[in-house]
Amino acid sequence: MAKAPNLRDPKWFINRELSQLEFNFRVLAQAKDQSVPLLERLRFLCISSTNVDEFFEIRVSALKHQLGFANGAMIGPDGLSVLETLHRVRTRALELVDAQYELWNKTLRPALRKHGIRFLMRDEWNARQRRWLQTYFEDEISPVLSPLGLDPAHPFPRILNKSLNIIIGLKGKDAFGREGQFAVVRAPRSLPRVIRLPPELSDGSEDFVLLSAILAEFADELFPGMQVKGTWQFRVTRDSELIVDEDDAENLAHALKDELRGRGFARAVRIEVSDQIPKTTLKYLMGNFEVNEDDVYRVHGPVNLNRVIAIYDMVDRPDLKFPKYTPHVQGKIAKSATIFDAIREGDLLLHHPFDSFTPVLDLIRQASIDPGVLAIKQTLYRTGKDSTIVGYLIDAARNGKDVTVVIELRARFDEEANLSLADRLQEAGVQVVYGIVGYKTHAKMLLIVRREPDRLRRYVHLSTGNYHSGTARAYTDLALMTCQPDMGEDVHKMFQQMSALGPEIELKHLLMSPFTLHKGLLERIDREIRNAQAGQPAAIRAKINHLNEVAVIEKLYQASRAGVEIDLIVRGTCALRPGIPNVSERIRVRSVVGRFLEHSRIYWFLNHGHEPELLCASADWLERNLLRRIEACFPLLDPELRARAYDEEIANYLADNQQSWQLDAEGRYHRVEASMDVMPHSAQMSLLSRHCS
Repeated sequence: MAKAPNLRDPKWFINRELSQLEFNFRVLAQAKDQSVPLLERLRFLCISSTNVDEFFEIRVSALKHQLGFANGAMIGPDGLSVLETLHRVRTRALELVDAQYELWNKTLRPALRKHGIRFLMRDEWNARQRRWLQTYFEDEISPVLSPLGLDPAHPFPRILNKSLNIIIGLKGKDAFGREGQFAVVRAPRSLPRVIRLPPELSDGSEDFVLLSAILAEFADELFPGMQVKGTWQFRVTRDSELIVDEDDAENLAHALKDELRGRGFARAVRIEVSDQIPKTTLKYLMGNFEVNEDDVYRVHGPVNLNRVIAIYDMVDRPDLKFPKYTPHVQGKIAKSATIFDAIREGDLLLHHPFDSFTPVLDLIRQASIDPGVLAIKQTLYRTGKDSTIVGYLIDAARNGKDVTVVIELRARFDEEANLSLADRLQEAGVQVVYGIVGYKTHAKMLLIVRREPDRLRRYVHLSTGNYHSGTARAYTDLALMTCQPDMGEDVHKMFQQMSALGPEIELKHLLMSPFTLHKGLLERIDREIRNAQAGQPAAIRAKINHLNEVAVIEKLYQASRAGVEIDLIVRGTCALRPGIPNVSERIRVRSVVGRFLEHSRIYWFLNHGHEPELLCASADWLERNLLRRIEACFPLLDPELRARAYDEEIANYLADNQQSWQLDAEGRYHRVEASMDVMPHSAQMSLLSRHCS
């Protein structure tokens, strides 16, 4: 073997932020793909736009915060300073934004028009349409607007994060003799961003107009007697990371509520403006928001591009969408009188969205009314609005069950919803636990204690995804239902660890972050290294969403050098560089982006001489998941379920040559294409055809 290199050399690591941006280029590629139905292509465009918003709100804002330390010289594993990272992010983000608007203007809008779905620009309105829109403005829009002329007595208003705004150039004097220069119109969030024209005005097409166009066209009605010199859209993205000093906060819920009040008006990290805005007007905006030229993104189109997704639900065009499907309900579940009966027959593996989420809802619903059920314990990270599950938990408490719910109040962008859920649950008598100070509770676990004729039995549901009916139709996830005593005892101990004070616990089957998962992962990689060094077959395969934890990457490099064959399916951020001679030449990394968001986490180790080991988890191979969160990693002990999970989530995805991208050593992704002698294979479509009707 060649001389061992320094496996923590920065040149072996890809920058996390740049890798995250690259994922959105792969999402955008779905919007460019002509084999994808047209309205789905529009949806992918809007997803990429929304993802970029969150990237600036969280990642860029964190980088800017770090600029205050050591003058921005903080170095990551990749060796880039904060300042250099921001410069590179700026360059790549500009390319992404330009690609998004070029696709919107030159491809998707014209394609939609050909199918009778038109977004009409101001210069396309005919006289009848303009009259209708003017009436709509006067009756529906103007009454809720609060235009503000800017002068020493009327300073620049507070602008809410990601809200639509119009800055207006004015000339002349108002009724009080005040000289006008600028005014701002904020679009209330109560107003729709996309307005449909009546059918009688559309000549057989479905015509839509953006709110921003209406505000710009009729702005002069808001300033009678003054001349409108120009109108320009703008939108501000703000730092959305909540910072709560948990050690000093006597009550986390109260501290979060205080932080949430100010989130929408935190420091600006980006400003999007019309590309026609004059330099003097832009300079005025930049001064107000205290941003520099590198924070400005000029766009040729709506500044809130993601809002055009509204037409996806506004038009009834199934021919332009993915075909509908009905998730599968497994026969053992369908034939059983109760879900408890089905689980007692043997472990159940659910693969969402191909397997229905209904059995999960049924499990909680039946537990809430079953007289034999004594206790229910559950973690909640994201549940969605008006969650059915929360309703069942409330029913259970009212029916005399002992119900404990661990709610993660700091689930990003769901903090307010989770605070509300916590209040509802507590009012119903549910014991609510907010988790551990300093560690987000990200584990997905449900435990039901049921008295049966011969014993108390624990029923367990463990998942890689959230208890959210909506995402269960859009995300791929794996879930296990079992009543194996050891698994039930492990989950029981984890709930005790989260709700009570005590020492580190010992588990029989589960691995738990921040205690044993990171260590257990490294130990399993070491086992494959030992097997390879002994001349035995050795292999690691994993499907995760993100990878950046330095010790894990270093260990994978060691494994590659030892002869372990490693295949990683990493949807999003990947800091590991594959294919480097003498470092990672036996590591292959691919990303699959398709109709459903790949969300399941599954780790597989060949474990030569024994049964292969397969683990599912709520955790990605990120530093935060492995070291700073409460995570659950669980094995599939049933050989048939283990084989099914490997076939569907590993082998199936490694064979994908339709929606798969290969990562090279330079950090670039290349779309995998089927060769002439290989049949086309889409992992997601294969699972749909296998399981759904």
